[in-house]
Amino acid sequence: MSESERPLQPQNGDGDGHYRVLARKYRPSDFSGLVGQDALVRTLTNAIAKDRLAHGFMLTGVRGVGKTTTARILARAFNCVGPDGKGGPTASPCGQCEHCLAIAEDRHVDVIEMDAASRTGVGDIRELIEGVRYRPISARFKIYIIDEVHMLSNNAFNALLKTLEEPPAHVKFIFATTEIRKVPVTVLSRCQRFDLRRIEADVLAAHFARIVAAEKVAVEPAALALIARAADGSARDGLSLLDQAIAMAEGGVTEAQVREMLGLADRTQLFDLFEAVMAGKADAALDQLGAMYRAGADPIVVLQDLLDLTHFLTRAKISAEVLAQPTLPEAERKRGADLSQRLSMPVLARSWQMLLKGLGEAQAAPQALAAAEMALIRLIYVADLPPPADLMKRLQQGGAPAGQLPAPGNGPRNGNAGGNVAGHASAVATSFVGAGSSDGPRALMRAAPAQDPAMPAQPQLADPRSFDEVVALVRARREAILLSHLLSDVHLVSFESGRIEFRPGPKAPPGLAAKLAACLFDWTGRRWMVALSSAAGEATLKEQAAAAIAEKKRQAAEHPLVQAVLKAFPGASIDAVRDLADQAPAESPDPGDPGDAAATGGDSDFTNGDDES
Repeated sequence: MSESERPLQPQNGDGDGHYRVLARKYRPSDFSGLVGQDALVRTLTNAIAKDRLAHGFMLTGVRGVGKTTTARILARAFNCVGPDGKGGPTASPCGQCEHCLAIAEDRHVDVIEMDAASRTGVGDIRELIEGVRYRPISARFKIYIIDEVHMLSNNAFNALLKTLEEPPAHVKFIFATTEIRKVPVTVLSRCQRFDLRRIEADVLAAHFARIVAAEKVAVEPAALALIARAADGSARDGLSLLDQAIAMAEGGVTEAQVREMLGLADRTQLFDLFEAVMAGKADAALDQLGAMYRAGADPIVVLQDLLDLTHFLTRAKISAEVLAQPTLPEAERKRGADLSQRLSMPVLARSWQMLLKGLGEAQAAPQALAAAEMALIRLIYVADLPPPADLMKRLQQGGAPAGQLPAPGNGPRNGNAGGNVAGHASAVATSFVGAGSSDGPRALMRAAPAQDPAMPAQPQLADPRSFDEVVALVRARREAILLSHLLSDVHLVSFESGRIEFRPGPKAPPGLAAKLAACLFDWTGRRWMVALSSAAGEATLKEQAAAAIAEKKRQAAEHPLVQAVLKAFPGASIDAVRDLADQAPAESPDPGDPGDAAATGGDSDFTNGDDES
């Protein structure tokens, strides 16, 4: 008989006629009752069947997945003797022998359960260790169950180590914790570790359906699905919510009642809200959020649901199997398929980031509704903008393709029509493209800010064709500091249109490449990649200029007339070499200047000590 067909067996009551909550009433008494832990059940069942019983077990997982329940099942499995009193350890405790009954009623003297959250000291552990050396009174094994073991102090852990490593054969330790990282590795290495998984929502919903059937309570399947989703993988949390829903309802439990109890928004309304946001309809989106709030939805939960919907649509866009899940309602399947096709991946990614930021703000804000509204407004106006690279490409191509630029005033707006957002820029307009398009709702480009008449226009320049032209552009833009570094601290490795690679000198500032790239982007309207390299590269421009001057001086010194002058004036040296072709007519040298002696090759300056001749 499968688990879904096996009838649930509620545990016995307390005997005083008081009501027992569902989480206690339907606590599993054997491995077959554990839901969502197939790997754990299979491993422990095989270990018990092969008589390979470890002396220490470490059970970890989130709250409510069955750690303490598993520990108690293990205690019964180790000590069960069967109805005839002659059985051994078994993976299927009989539930009838004295040990099974005593353990189920928490009164077995050889099963010691301790809460480490309230008994954290080394004295408590020493008291426990003192009893380890004594054999069990009636059972086969003495079982120590320590819940929330990570709460023990370091001294308590140290006191436990030796006994945990070499305990007597009649002792078993079973630890449970939700914070496995806080348990010392010296303790973990002495135990067999079992990770209890979060229980899937559909598994929880099926489990809850069997419980309400046993309780003879009518609950809509959609209501059970909501409770299972809100349980977040915890059976105990889900049963507590189910208990609350049953108590709230006068008759059967409906989906609407569970939504009201949990403060959830209707799924259809959530899709409507998300579509209004993606379409840039600020009025409709805020009205929808207000209606959901008045109906009892928590604004923080609405943002969480929008995050969940964004994640769902992103996964649906990646894999169609997400939409084929049998537990997914037909309405969500159709609308999810439509939205996932029309929304692009960058849009979904930006929506996720902005909703996540807005959720944190709403949780910290004094008015959650106001914070949620501001988060949606930001998402309407900003989240769906194209990437900056696309904007630049459109500008370089002379504007966006036809049909993608919004008409003035068509952007998302609030109740005050015509109000501008983000300074002098017009409102961002968003619209849905055709259902067959994969680009999804596309945010259209923000209108360019109006040019201030008092400011001169800044025309974009042509791309420099060489590094020298880059330096000339920096000089023309009067970036003195940047120019100084380009001349003295840059060893050019490679240059091509749109890309510069250089090795910085020891005196180059850390942000030189970023500064140059930003300036070129501002001046040319094109993104430039400026990269650093470890290659030697060329000499700096300053070094190249110095080498050129030295070569000119060497060539001038080889001229016969210059040699004659140097010979006539002992101690004289060449100070500078200037080409006559570069001199303006007004600046031609005086015929009486001695430098005119070099007129055949160039105009040379000579120095002889402190006198110029």
